[in-house]
Amino acid sequence: MGRGKIVIRRIDNTTSRQVTFSKRRNGLLKKAKELAILCDAEVGVVVFSSTGRLYEFSNTSMKSVIERYTKSKEEQLLITSPASEVKLWQKKAASLRQQLHNLQENHRRLMGQELSGLSVKDLQNLETQLETSQNRVRMKKEHLLIEEIQELDRKGKLLQQDNMELYKKVHATRGMNDIDRSSTIPYNFNITGEANVPIRLQLCQPQQEADEYQIIGPPNLGRLQLH
Repeated sequence: MGRGKIVIRRIDNTTSRQVTFSKRRNGLLKKAKELAILCDAEVGVVVFSSTGRLYEFSNTSMKSVIERYTKSKEEQLLITSPASEVKLWQKKAASLRQQLHNLQENHRRLMGQELSGLSVKDLQNLETQLETSQNRVRMKKEHLLIEEIQELDRKGKLLQQDNMELYKKVHATRGMNDIDRSSTIPYNFNITGEANVPIRLQLCQPQQEADEYQIIGPPNLGRLQLH
């Protein structure tokens, strides 16, 4: 059988009212937490029991939720007429100008300017802030230098590998040429020598054509006698 419909009204019995409050309070806070997680919403729940005990839940902080709520309500009240809207934008512009002034003043102090109005505690805070910034800058610089050194090392290894490959190719080609030259006897070279005697190469001068083609005289035919 299904659960019967409950009449929404004040529970007269104190014990039943306390039990119901405890159960529904836990369910309400659970639903608020689920809403904040599932929908990425900023949720704040405040519950006071009949005895004045406070129960609350906030996924960020209750103070920020209340401040945001108050600011939003003020803006809604102001945007009821064109004049109110103008005042609202003027207020926002003034707030932005104040923020810009604070940032500029902080920047000048970080640069070592306008320090006369600062107390000892303010100067110590400023010194701590500068030291923290300096450490961050130094760490970033060291990180970049390490990356550059690693990149140069990698390029150096690649160049060394290319040089080794080129060296092997050049010596392989030179060795083949030496083998070809040693296996062929050049024209007009004679190798002379004896055992256990160093080999000597002697260059022969080309003979003249007259020596190669000698003129041979006519054969001796003897005397011819006429009868």
